[in-house]
Amino acid sequence: MTEREEEILDIISKNPLIGQKELAELLGITRSSVGVHVTNLMKKGYITGRGYIVNKKPYICVVGGVNVDIQGFPYGALRPKDSNPGKAMISLGGVGRNIAENLCRMGIKTSLISTLGDDIYGKKVLEEARAIGLNMQDSLILPNEATSSYLSILDETGDMSVAISSMDIYENMTVEFIQEKKNVIENASLCIVDTNIPKEVIEYLVINHRDTDYFLDTVSTTKAMKVKDIIGYFHTIKPNKLEAQMLSGIEITGEEDIKRVLDYFLNRGVKRVFLSMGAEGVYYCDNKNYAHINSPNVKVVNATGAGDAFVAGAAYGYYNHMDINRTAVFSMAASIMALQHKNTINPNISVDNINKIVKEIEIC
Repeated sequence: MTEREEEILDIISKNPLIGQKELAELLGITRSSVGVHVTNLMKKGYITGRGYIVNKKPYICVVGGVNVDIQGFPYGALRPKDSNPGKAMISLGGVGRNIAENLCRMGIKTSLISTLGDDIYGKKVLEEARAIGLNMQDSLILPNEATSSYLSILDETGDMSVAISSMDIYENMTVEFIQEKKNVIENASLCIVDTNIPKEVIEYLVINHRDTDYFLDTVSTTKAMKVKDIIGYFHTIKPNKLEAQMLSGIEITGEEDIKRVLDYFLNRGVKRVFLSMGAEGVYYCDNKNYAHINSPNVKVVNATGAGDAFVAGAAYGYYNHMDINRTAVFSMAASIMALQHKNTINPNISVDNINKIVKEIEIC
């Protein structure tokens, strides 16, 4: 799709009854040029019939967090309450942004709606988005505000020991703001939400746009509680053990409890559940399948982005009409790629490279 076609489609999405003369006047081009662009959009399947009926566009929308990640890596065993020799690294992150970048690297057109400051870090986020083809034109850019940051200290195994998140800027994402993004959300093939954004915004999205399938990244045990009462509105969720226990009220002490937790979510209305059990792998289910994938032996370099890569893989599977078994294996392979690189997002992640790992994963 050309830039002009995207421009025309955006206008038509907001006003399906607009005429070609009005379009021409808005864009400052001739009516005959508008006619050519509209005909091309019809041929490509973006609009059909009279009144410009807009089809869902082949892209995924992500509504969630953007952060500057500051990570500390100790050279040896991490000693609490002490100064540890090591190295620090600054990179761009945030759950929503991480998922979106992974999707872009998997070849999927992606739109990210987030909130960031008009500061040096915010400008860097937008610059990187342009470089990887991530659409952030619908994000909220705030002057005199600091882009959110996430400071984490990893231990000698590459796992996160402690972190501090400074994310007050997300309180500026309001229901009124997200209402303006109706067409971006409703025209997407699916929408991924993370719980960094305000509770009322999440509730508004899933309750008022019922024709959109939503994927949920729970982010953390505390933030996951924002969606406890609306969990059934999500098509796909990927909680870890602690998050699943808090959301369901069921303590997990064995495999029978895992089955009870998965059934709880299905009975609430969730279509696909991927339950991350850390070293014990991933349990997953839909209304026809219940299975388990063991965690392969992997040398962990950085565990920070594994969950984000998994969610991106699950969205990729849905987008490409994979069944849940293929989706689970693909998602696990994506998370393995994330674990093996020092960056939160493995720059080598791609569908081809993920598929090289897929063959090594077995479903129990």
